[in-house]
Amino acid sequence: MKFIAAAVQMLASDDKASNLAEAERWLRQAASGGARLVVLPEVFIWRGNKKFEREFAETIPGPTSEILAALAIELKIFLLAGSILEAIPGSPKAYNTSLLFDPSGNLLASYRKIHLFDVDLANGVSLRESDSRAHGSDIVAARTELGTLGLSVCYDLRFPELYRGLADQGAQLIFVPSAFTAFTGQAHWETLLRARAIENQAYIIAADQYGKSAKSFECHGHSMIVDPWGTILAELPDGPGVISAEIDLDQLVKVRAELPALAHRRLK
Repeated sequence: MKFIAAAVQMLASDDKASNLAEAERWLRQAASGGARLVVLPEVFIWRGNKKFEREFAETIPGPTSEILAALAIELKIFLLAGSILEAIPGSPKAYNTSLLFDPSGNLLASYRKIHLFDVDLANGVSLRESDSRAHGSDIVAARTELGTLGLSVCYDLRFPELYRGLADQGAQLIFVPSAFTAFTGQAHWETLLRARAIENQAYIIAADQYGKSAKSFECHGHSMIVDPWGTILAELPDGPGVISAEIDLDQLVKVRAELPALAHRRLK
């Protein structure tokens, strides 16, 4: 089976209405180009001062998820809403939650980001996601008519055991919506994406934010679609836009048959 998948690259602000309008514009462009599956970046709907994250977090279902479900129906696409901040009742923190909708607007899967970015980088960026966000706990994959789709978010990319867990659940295509820092992205982004694709013999769709946010750190951009052999099928180095590529599940089966590394695993 073959189909077109797309990834949106954008720079989100703390203006939800503006972010939603931009995301919708790119979703419509991707769908008009024949994409059956479109991926948005991490925290695409709101990105601002972390002191206010809980204030702008939403319930799921909630306003943003309902709008995205309606867009999935109208555009007849599978839609991966990169992530939104999900309110936790009774908690000052929020989950960073990725949502997968089908063309009927059904919420097929939700994934709460497991690994939180708590670092002090050499370029002066200091981040403590765990100050305002809670860890998720579950590895999530969804079986769909487009194959088995695995969910992850940004910093998860550095933890191969999560992706092997997705492969164990049968994932053929894995999402990596991100707001990856420019400093670490320049060194590691492409290498990690291609490694996760190669070692799990899966397609990777990585929709990243780009550029310098007025109220947050600079993001790397370079949204990519990578095939199971590690070949970059599409890339957008900088600026807003959408990339697309053909996903060929028959080619994936061929790669796994000719180089059956997943079947050769020895756990003891």
